[in-house]
Amino acid sequence: MFKLLAKIFGSKNDSDLKKLWPLVDEINAEYGQLQSLTDDELKNLTQEFRNQIQEAAAQLEERVSELNEKLSQDLTMDERLDIQDELEQLDKDIHAVIEEQLNLLLPRAFAVVKETCRRLVGHEYVVNGNKMRWDMVPYDVQLIGGAVIHQGKISEMATGEGKTLVSTLPIYLNALSGKGVHVVTVNDYLAQRDSQWMGPVFEYHGISVGCILNTMTSEQRVREYAKDVTYGTNNEFGFDYLRDNMAIDSRDMVHRAFNFAIIDEVDSVLIDEARTPLIISGPVPQTDQKFEEFKPRVELLYKAQSSLVAKLLSEAEKALQEGDQKAAGMAMLRAHRGMPKNSRLIKMLSEVGNKKIMQSTENEYLRENARYMHVVDDELFFSIEEKNHSINLTEKGREFLAKQTGDADLFLLPDIGTEIAEIENNSSLTPDQRLSKKEEMQSRYAERSDRIHTVSQLLKAYTLYEIDNEYVIQDGKILIVDEFTGRILPGRRYSDGLHQAIEAKEGVTVERDTQTFATVTIQNYFRLYKKLAGMTGTAETEASEFFDIYKLDVVVIPTNRPISREDREDLIYRTRKEKFNAIIKEISDLREAGRPVLVGTTSVEISEMLSRALRTKGIPHNVLNAKQHAREADIVANAGQKGAVTIATNMAGRGTDIKLGEGVKDLGGLMIIGTERHESRRIDRQLRGRSGRQGDPGASQFYASLEDDLMRLFGSDRIASIMDRMGIEEGEVIQHSMVTKSIERAQKKVEENNFSIRKRLLEYDDVMNQQREIIYSRRREALKDQRMKAEILSMAEQYTEKLVDEFAEEGHLEELTESLSRNLLINMKITPQELADLGPAGIKEKVHEAVHQFYDEKEQMLTTEVMKLLEKAVVLQVIDEKWRDHLRELDDLKEGIGLRAYGQKDPLIEYKHEAYNMFTQLMDMISEQIVQLTFKAFPNQQMLEMTQERAQLQRIKRQMVTNHETAQSLSGQSRSAVPSDHPQAEHSAKTKAAPVQVEKTIGRNDSCPCGSGKKYKHCHGK
Repeated sequence: MFKLLAKIFGSKNDSDLKKLWPLVDEINAEYGQLQSLTDDELKNLTQEFRNQIQEAAAQLEERVSELNEKLSQDLTMDERLDIQDELEQLDKDIHAVIEEQLNLLLPRAFAVVKETCRRLVGHEYVVNGNKMRWDMVPYDVQLIGGAVIHQGKISEMATGEGKTLVSTLPIYLNALSGKGVHVVTVNDYLAQRDSQWMGPVFEYHGISVGCILNTMTSEQRVREYAKDVTYGTNNEFGFDYLRDNMAIDSRDMVHRAFNFAIIDEVDSVLIDEARTPLIISGPVPQTDQKFEEFKPRVELLYKAQSSLVAKLLSEAEKALQEGDQKAAGMAMLRAHRGMPKNSRLIKMLSEVGNKKIMQSTENEYLRENARYMHVVDDELFFSIEEKNHSINLTEKGREFLAKQTGDADLFLLPDIGTEIAEIENNSSLTPDQRLSKKEEMQSRYAERSDRIHTVSQLLKAYTLYEIDNEYVIQDGKILIVDEFTGRILPGRRYSDGLHQAIEAKEGVTVERDTQTFATVTIQNYFRLYKKLAGMTGTAETEASEFFDIYKLDVVVIPTNRPISREDREDLIYRTRKEKFNAIIKEISDLREAGRPVLVGTTSVEISEMLSRALRTKGIPHNVLNAKQHAREADIVANAGQKGAVTIATNMAGRGTDIKLGEGVKDLGGLMIIGTERHESRRIDRQLRGRSGRQGDPGASQFYASLEDDLMRLFGSDRIASIMDRMGIEEGEVIQHSMVTKSIERAQKKVEENNFSIRKRLLEYDDVMNQQREIIYSRRREALKDQRMKAEILSMAEQYTEKLVDEFAEEGHLEELTESLSRNLLINMKITPQELADLGPAGIKEKVHEAVHQFYDEKEQMLTTEVMKLLEKAVVLQVIDEKWRDHLRELDDLKEGIGLRAYGQKDPLIEYKHEAYNMFTQLMDMISEQIVQLTFKAFPNQQMLEMTQERAQLQRIKRQMVTNHETAQSLSGQSRSAVPSDHPQAEHSAKTKAAPVQVEKTIGRNDSCPCGSGKKYKHCHGK
């Protein structure tokens, strides 16, 4: 029905494009007028545009300056909050005014870029060490693409349509505001290449261009971010955001305000990498890892399961021969849940009718929420849910492991509820004995839970993660291979102990556990920008996710020339062996004809297997996989030469065009061969798109077998049935549109599953994101060049009111004065009886007076400058320490929250409720500790002698800072609530913003810090 309506009335995309074509006419009309201008006249237009924008926003900017000046003065908390609210609204108003002006300037500004490109034709310059000659002037469809990006949408343009050039149009326009434009790429190579490649367009007009690289220092980053346009990767931008929020000096912060970001290969960044939060972490002070200790036991368990599965498969073969489908179905199902990647099982399930028999048995036991599935699993040592990467140790498995230790209860979790009830009801125990028993029981539970978790992660490593598929080993390190691009993910680690389990399995050094210092998801980082846009060759299939998560529309831009590539129907074989034999023969035939071929594989293992087969046949070729990342761009760029054979893992080399060599068009252009369907349709479309750029001839052909992972997990039953009905025997091939559509339905099923995973992760992170914004906002206020006195005194008043309420209501006024003296060093100089006579309200007023008097006297003693520094140091130290503790507690909460589902409760709602309560307690603890430390902490004598703030801060760093080795890792995904086996962003680095430690705190009997030699209580503590 929808397709019919679209044919009659046109699609939304058609409507969007129809509105943009008149804009193209305006741009081209302006372009015609600019050609008569001199170079200087053309360049002067940029300053005119900037002046127009500045004049429109001048009054609002003046008001911002006035308010910022006020913030540097001593203000009450209410006055400060009112100013901050007004500044927030002004920021939105300024952005709206600038956007209005940019929309007015768009036709003329785009025409300026187009004319600049025309004048640069023939200009020679160096890009990444290679000499380049400018030969690009935007086409009409590229002007449309640029307008879409400026509107804050995603521009989908086919490979070879010049997206990098398209980006110069909205970059130039938005850079005119002076607020900064970030251009996000997928790797450092492309960031550096694009900044140098497109740089001449911007530099012609005096627009500065910067690039953020992984190797840069903080000082270099500050300079690059200050430029009008800054190129970099999503990881660099994201980690700089996190490091900025760990800084102890505002001059160490590198980011400006988050104005406008254009994301190249937006689907790769916002979809593929969205399951990978960015985390800065450091080592846990103490760790009790047992991966190496349990490795031998798990290996024995794995071998026992392998033997059992072999026996089950023999039983299945016998039952099939005897026609006993019930027994065969049960044996195959148990084998499948015991070792789903067993090659003998995969071969058996590819045979006619067998998978249907197994699924019929599985459906029977999946009824009533899999209530009877334990009947299947009880015979196994452990069961595997391959689709969601989970493993459950069965009773039989626990007994097997326990026999190796001689302790039958070693892997048996105690029933906490029952045991606590027994302890509470035991009248023979004293309160202290009850507490001791509870702690002992909880410790035993935690120890056994960790033990079971360690075994579970080791089993995952042995059964679900294969070398050269999910990871490779280089220099004694486990390096994760990106499942979408085939690239190595340097420094990234799996979370929740899985990476350590793989390290133990492979016999390399098992790295220490880490704890989170700061974290943000890709989704929530890019939501910081006032305007976000992107470009890619493949976004339409994920349009709903882009809009749901980022509110980004997708507009498909027509190609400059019609696509002439032939996309053939898939070739389906029963077994992988038949499929690869057919692929090798096709490559050999193409090579003989001189036609270039690009072979896309899904893993390093397959690319190397094909390479070995081609070497045996004497066929020269290039291999591009996670192990040859450095040669990526060169190999891909030459893949279109006559007779070239290139094997590449998935989308390695993305961002580099493949240009056809001489005579290749006559041979039919570049041939694309996909060795199997990827679980995402986008990745397949990307591979196809490498051929047929700018109307070039070309073709693409995917090969598949019933033994491929996608087919095995999601689609082979339907396709196997089709092959059965058509009488396809082993060794024969099927090529039919009905089969291709079945495969695409399987891919859609996987895409929906992956979207739900990303959405669930985001739902959990949204809870933390709200808290993170509050914490980081407080932190930024502390870093500004303004006093924290009003805020600290307000917190002190609230804190002392709680003390008064706690002690005064019970008449414990002596305890009140002792608490004020102990926690704040305040001497009330009034007797408890005199306090009692004042009444509750009078007591609070008297305490408030004492708080303000003490603070003023301390400031007078230390000087305002030193007190200002002390306030900043205390606030930053307390926020950082408490926030780190809070992140660890949230991780612990997330880890077990999934179990609430067994109690018919929504884990997400439970998580939100408990996280809110924890955050409320956190804010109270932060306020109380800031008050106590500010009142009790004193710098040493050397600090008092320092006068210049920068020198003081440097001294604070040297004397007060505790440096932590940190690693950028991805955690925050729990065993129960959200998946924990996605790669984590982790590369070793020292944070430039380690937590501050104040010099010391003093008691009333300590020596006074003024240097008088008297005790504090007899000097300034009077």
